[in-house]
Amino acid sequence: MTITKIKNDNFLTLKLEGRLDTTTAPQLESELSENLNGVTELTIDFAELSYISSAGLRVLLATQKRMNKQGSMKLINVNEIVMEVFEITGFVDILTIE
Repeated sequence: MTITKIKNDNFLTLKLEGRLDTTTAPQLESELSENLNGVTELTIDFAELSYISSAGLRVLLATQKRMNKQGSMKLINVNEIVMEVFEITGFVDILTIE
């Protein structure tokens, strides 16, 4: 998975490309833990993400809980395959998806 980071003051955007699974979830978790201090608005761009597993969902849930305390988080450009996973797991009710 490739992660592209764009940070401006309190705003952070991460663009994900590839698969968010057991192998790559620690990479995203590490990127988030290193960059979320002081961030009040987090955007994760899923335009190039082709797959998400339960490991990826776990990272998103933990990140959402953290961002609830310090600001907001939203997911953008979610494709049908990933959206179906969010719908089946109930994550559509937890996450802000645009």
